[in-house]
Amino acid sequence: MLDAARKLRPDLYVVAELFTGSEELDNVFVTRLGISSLIREAMSAYNSHEEGRLVYRYGGEPVGSFVQPSLRPLVPGIAHALFMDVTHDNESPITHRSAYDSLPSSAIVSMACCATGSTRGYDELVPHQISVVTEERFYTKWNPNVAVLSAGEVNASSGIIAGKNALNRLHQELAARGFIQVYVDQVDEDIVAVTRHCPHTHQSVVAVSRTAFRDPKTSFYSKEVPQMCIPGKIEEVILEARTVERSAEPYKQDERFINGLPQYTVEIREHIQLADSKIVRQAGVTTKGPNEFVQEIDFENLTPGSVIIFRVSLDPNAQKSVGILRSHLIQFRPHFKSGSLQDDQQYPILKIPFETIASKLSLADLNHVLYRCDAEEQEDGGGTYNIPNWTPLKYAGLQGLLSVMADIRPNNDLGHPFCDNLRSGDWMIDYVSNRLIVRGGACADVGKWFSAMFSYLKTIPRYLIPCYFDAILVGAYTTVLEAAWKQMSSFVQNGSTLVKHLALGSVQMCGVGRFPALPVLSPSLTDVPYRTNNITQEKEQCCPSLAAGLPHFSSGIFRCWGRDTFISLRGLLLVTGRHVEARNIILAFAGTLRHGLIPNLLGQGTYARYNCRDAVWWWLQCIQDYCNIVPNGISILKCPVSRMYPKDDSTPLPAGQVDQPLYEVIQEALQRHAQGMNFRERNAGPQIDRNMRDEGFNINVGVDPVTGFVYGGNRLNCGTWMDKMGESEKARNKGIPATPREGSAVEIVGLSKSTVRWLTDLNEKKVYPYKGVTVKREGKEVLLTFSEWDKLIQNHFERHFHVSEDPNDPNEQRPDLVHKRGIYKDSCGASSPWCDYQLRPNFPVAMVVAPELFTASKAWKALEIVEMKLMGPLGMKTLDPDDMVYCGVYDNALDNENYNVAKGFNYHQGPEWLWPIGYFLRAKLHFAKLIDQETYQKTVVLVKNVLSRHYIHLERSSWKGLPELTNENGQYCSFSCETQAWSISVVLEVLHDL
Repeated sequence: MLDAARKLRPDLYVVAELFTGSEELDNVFVTRLGISSLIREAMSAYNSHEEGRLVYRYGGEPVGSFVQPSLRPLVPGIAHALFMDVTHDNESPITHRSAYDSLPSSAIVSMACCATGSTRGYDELVPHQISVVTEERFYTKWNPNVAVLSAGEVNASSGIIAGKNALNRLHQELAARGFIQVYVDQVDEDIVAVTRHCPHTHQSVVAVSRTAFRDPKTSFYSKEVPQMCIPGKIEEVILEARTVERSAEPYKQDERFINGLPQYTVEIREHIQLADSKIVRQAGVTTKGPNEFVQEIDFENLTPGSVIIFRVSLDPNAQKSVGILRSHLIQFRPHFKSGSLQDDQQYPILKIPFETIASKLSLADLNHVLYRCDAEEQEDGGGTYNIPNWTPLKYAGLQGLLSVMADIRPNNDLGHPFCDNLRSGDWMIDYVSNRLIVRGGACADVGKWFSAMFSYLKTIPRYLIPCYFDAILVGAYTTVLEAAWKQMSSFVQNGSTLVKHLALGSVQMCGVGRFPALPVLSPSLTDVPYRTNNITQEKEQCCPSLAAGLPHFSSGIFRCWGRDTFISLRGLLLVTGRHVEARNIILAFAGTLRHGLIPNLLGQGTYARYNCRDAVWWWLQCIQDYCNIVPNGISILKCPVSRMYPKDDSTPLPAGQVDQPLYEVIQEALQRHAQGMNFRERNAGPQIDRNMRDEGFNINVGVDPVTGFVYGGNRLNCGTWMDKMGESEKARNKGIPATPREGSAVEIVGLSKSTVRWLTDLNEKKVYPYKGVTVKREGKEVLLTFSEWDKLIQNHFERHFHVSEDPNDPNEQRPDLVHKRGIYKDSCGASSPWCDYQLRPNFPVAMVVAPELFTASKAWKALEIVEMKLMGPLGMKTLDPDDMVYCGVYDNALDNENYNVAKGFNYHQGPEWLWPIGYFLRAKLHFAKLIDQETYQKTVVLVKNVLSRHYIHLERSSWKGLPELTNENGQYCSFSCETQAWSISVVLEVLHDL
């Protein structure tokens, strides 16, 4: 450890050596002082950054440190230290070094930002260890009134006492005046410069000490002392001192008193001007970069054993800029009042409180200010900021910067490439303001505010830019977060920290870029946002849309998916109070209804794919939720829908050509299901799906006349959310769905039950004009009322879906396939019957949307099995671990001969998806209430424990979101979206239920 310290960090070695009084480090003593951890820190710093200027932090923060929040995460730190130049149980340093080294070593110790101490005898230059056990002599007495001292007396001229007195006064002054930041520079083998810095006034005190481990009289020391550059303006020389010899009798150990070397004393001068210094030859002013002024110091008489200490201020222009910056930052934190200056010629935008500027931002604007991943920015002609020698930011907005700074700030990692980039130039600074100014509108005002603040930031010394850049962004960031929450529901505004942070997922996922992702709404609809197209200068709609997940599903035709949108809409838009955006999305998708289905991939409507059976039922569930949650929400049923495809074979029609009220579109969807649908996808073939086999493009959907269950699909397509299509030719799974789930999927049965129950009620209240749907029975068209449809599902559900715990249950048609009893089947009527019996996390969805289908005791038993078998740290296993094809690790890049995993074939065969856990927890809460109060209270505890893990992930995620999925046992999956709309949404819904 000693060798490593000597080679890698000579400054650390010098400091450590001071404390031992010996060139051989006492490992026990070093460990007691915490030096071993500092050496490890030094090695780490050496390997990672700044080879030229070595920084060693002891007892204080680095110069230019970030302003820490009053409430912040607990981070590792060095224990409070008592730094001593020598302790009672160590030899006198003079026995291994020269007496000339005592003064500079004390100066280095006194510049530490912590408690310092010494042992009696060090200042008098006692050349031996004073034994606390055997020493019987007296200490010398203080006598300031005589010029010639006796052996038993000392005064200010003895040893280094005068120098130590001045150093102790300076140490006290630095502590009292808040000089809490420290920078150590090992100038050369013998010279150490220590800077103490006040972060409020940005005044510094710089001590330059020339050590003298070897006796200058017998060892060579170069007279060529390196020039030093001190940033700022030197106000005065606080002190300069050097150890000198004087005429005296040779040292002899006194018999009565503990005496020191009499032939050494200190020459000291305090509070003099630089021009009067006897140590400095000359000083010149130069610049280092455009806005950083430094004084070049040439030393003439910095002999071994000398110390000179400067008081340094920023140059006047930089000091003014810092003061003005601090005055504008007071609005965010009173801490900045100290050292602030009034801005007499401030920019007009800075006269407006930033809170007022932020209050004009819509939630769609805030999506631009805070978020937008690289793909979203590229679609608009930009991109996220790329930090050289590191990585691009996750977001172009403030969150991208704040996520990095959240890791840097607690540790004051000023050597991070992020900070290097800020010190090296203004590129990142200009990026922040310019991308918002170009955006226009309220965003441009935020950009102009940043630009004005940054005009001052650019004129301060570069070493201070990271901390003030951080302070500006933190103030703005916290203000715009408050602005976002103020536009949301009372549930969010009055909610917990977790609720508020999850609600920001609504801002993160819901936005509009240069090219709107949603089809155009009916021109007769009110409250639709419009803007002027920058190219055509024509008025166009700019409705925000929901991205499925970032970064993979964020832009272009792959941004919007019917299923993802409507699983996410209740939590992200309805619960958060974004009712207009929710309405517009519901109506936009309604306009794309075709074949009685809502598209899976929206593709702006013109590139839509109608290959999923469940999106339409999630859409219907969201309409129901909208009516129930939004004040006067039932009015949405009469809102105009511009039909893009009024007939299955229509070409895309412009908005406004064929308008219908929403209730007619709803009725068409239900009617088409009741009649049955059989069609082939348009443009079927590799041009729309390079993996699917020909039969997979054939879509069939209907309603079973006996049970009322919606059914559909075939063995070569996958029309539910478990939609992984095999891709590997090597494993021979290409074109084969991993989880076709054809027949009646349990969640679709639940969703359809919820819809017909709701429409029955609306019809009885004369709100919905249709009583039911027409179906063919024995060649005749008859009315199947929604009430009758509802009863069909109710009467047949548990009979067909519940797996009885009784092996002799007559309702069980395939007891040979049962491998878990007391659960609910995943589907009914699959072409591979064993798939019906697989334990998956889908039936809790039906429990939430249609709890009346379930007997409470049976439901509770099934949920307990799900909890035991499927629940992971963040998500739910998508398949029973006891299943023979279970594999919990998803690797989409793996292409081998293993049929079950090649090219990610196990996407839904084990990996733990987050969105199902929301429905599981909501189902637990619902049925726990039906059992008893004690069970409910225990369930609440369970739910809170589970959600605490989501909170931790959300806090630690640089994306500030919840992922699409994890691998088994919550392990990170690199192929997952880092933040997924429905993952955030369902957790919000659980909290809303609580």
